Amino acid sequence: MAAPNKLGCYSDPTDQYSHRVRLVLAEKAVIAETIDVTAGSCPRGLAEVNPYASVPTLVDRDLALYDPTVIMEYLEERYPHPPLLPVYPVARANSRMLMHRIDRDWCVLAEQILDPKTKETARTKARKELRESLIGVAPIFAELPYFMSEEFGLVDCCLLPLLWRLPILGIELPKTAAPLLDYMARSFARETFQASLSKAEKLFRV
Repeated sequence: MAAPNKLGCYSDPTDQYSHRVRLVLAEKAVIAETIDVTAGSCPRGLAEVNPYASVPTLVDRDLALYDPTVIMEYLEERYPHPPLLPVYPVARANSRMLMHRIDRDWCVLAEQILDPKTKETARTKARKELRESLIGVAPIFAELPYFMSEEFGLVDCCLLPLLWRLPILGIELPKTAAPLLDYMARSFARETFQASLSKAEKLFRV
């Protein structure tokens, strides 16, 4: 468990939602003690603060948060610089809807592909759907440097961990998706993104 008065982050080193939180921490330059939690294990400290024993879980003194979106928005408010959400309410709402759509449209498919219980026919269908959807949205990345934004933000922190996992999802994007591929290469090269990667995640792309 994290030391008193120190931020602690229980994180699965292969989980995209844990990766999101680690990326936000890196972007904010927030020092936190990361406690690795592998699937099927539950450290005593985690069970004491989270009734679901799920990851990611963020512990800040007497506060424990265990929903990735709640954690990211808490970090945004707790450490406002650099800002990862727009200033104005309408733009903030649009960012939140994009985060919701990433979860609903893409992350659900990724989870289905990675779930060992998924039948191969369903996995193939999910892989095809995710690939085609990403190819379809690729032109959008030619318009702005980040996902529907001039500035790097929480939306990118949701999307990039998924895109980093495309090789283990069995998805290769064609050259026609060049704007998306350029966005990926540029974003993956960020010092903060590299700092957010666990040792296991680094092996996803070798």
